[in-house]
Amino acid sequence: MKWWHRVVDLTHPITSEIPIWPGDPRPAFVTLATMTEQGYQLRRVEIGEHSGTHLGVAGHMQAAGITVDQLRAEELISPAIVVDVRAQVVADPDFALSVAHIQAWEAEYGDVPSDCVVLLATGWDARWTDPKAYLNVDDQGVMHFPGFAPETVRWLVEERHVRGLGTDTPGIDPGYESAFEGNRYLLRERRFHLENLARLTELPPTGVWLFIGALPWAGGTGSPARVLALIERGS
Repeated sequence: MKWWHRVVDLTHPITSEIPIWPGDPRPAFVTLATMTEQGYQLRRVEIGEHSGTHLGVAGHMQAAGITVDQLRAEELISPAIVVDVRAQVVADPDFALSVAHIQAWEAEYGDVPSDCVVLLATGWDARWTDPKAYLNVDDQGVMHFPGFAPETVRWLVEERHVRGLGTDTPGIDPGYESAFEGNRYLLRERRFHLENLARLTELPPTGVWLFIGALPWAGGTGSPARVLALIERGS
C-alpha cells in the first residue's frame, strides 16, 4: 500500500503571460523545428531563474552563495507544514506572519519539525491569472502582498532549524519590504525559498512531503521547478 493517498501539484503552468517580478525578463518560446519542416517539434525556452513557481538558493543574494546544482538531492525531498492565513490576508493584504502566529499553530499541531519547509498558504495564488492584481503595485510603485515577517524567518531558522520557506505569493517577504530582509537572512543561512506556489490551500497542516523538481544548471541562483506535494494517509 502506498504511504500517500493524494498528490497536489503546487506548480503554475509557464506561459509568456505569467506575472513577472518588475525588471525580470518575460518568458519566451522560440520555435526551432516543426512537424512540417523537420518531422519533429522543438522550441527554445528563455526564462529568468526566478520566474514562475521556482526555487531560490543562497547564490541569489550572495556572491559566493551555494548554487542550485550544488544542492544535495535529498534536500529536494522534504517534509512540510502548512500555515493557513487566508482569513488574515482578506483583512490585510500586507499581512506579515509573526512568531506569535507560528506559536499559535504549534499549540494546535505541535512544534514545527526541524529540516522541514514551512509553507504559507495565503490564497494569493487566486490572483495568478491577473498579473496586475498579483503584484498589486500602488501609485508609488510599492507592491502589496503578504509574507513572512523578518523576525519570524530568523526564529524559524534559529529555533526550529527549518530547511526552507514557501509561499503562494511573489516573494517570501511582504511586498512592501523592499530590502528583502527575511529572504536575505534565509538564503545567507543556506536555506532555500519556494515562491509563486499554487494550491497551498488544498494541503492539510501536517503530513505533507514536497518533491521539488528544480533544474540543476551550473551556477544557477534558482530555477523554475515542478513542485509536488504528497499527502500522507490519515492527513
